[in-house]
Amino acid sequence: MQQEKYAQIEKELSPKPPILKNVIRAFLTGGLICLVGQFIALFYITYFDFTERTASNPTVATMIFIAMLLTGFGLYKKISQFGGAGAAVPITGFGNAVVSAAIEHKSEGYVLGVGGNMFKLAGSVILFGVFSAFVVALIKTILVKFGVVSW
Repeated sequence: MQQEKYAQIEKELSPKPPILKNVIRAFLTGGLICLVGQFIALFYITYFDFTERTASNPTVATMIFIAMLLTGFGLYKKISQFGGAGAAVPITGFGNAVVSAAIEHKSEGYVLGVGGNMFKLAGSVILFGVFSAFVVALIKTILVKFGVVSW
């Protein structure tokens, strides 16, 4: 009985989250990150003779590197606080996760601290990404072999 009463009082007194404001901030932040990525891709296409298809790999690597630098300088945290999920969803969130874990455990030493904890959060992303790519490639290979789709 007391828990129900407490839950009701808490619900009445808790401030309502500004959902629309958070959605707009996430949209703008994620969109700005993607816009920067598009400019980087156009840079590689224009100055390094990449095609639209081949420019994606160096663009992703550059975006991750920029996110890692921003995390190291403490700026990505401010971007994440403003943009919320908009900063966490793009590929830059991956770079931030790797470096922030490394920075957090630096005091434990470079091998056991940084090396052992760097991929704590990002390790599952890498694992599921590689596994998913393997499964999709296997399905595609089977479909091509049996003539369901042509390559």
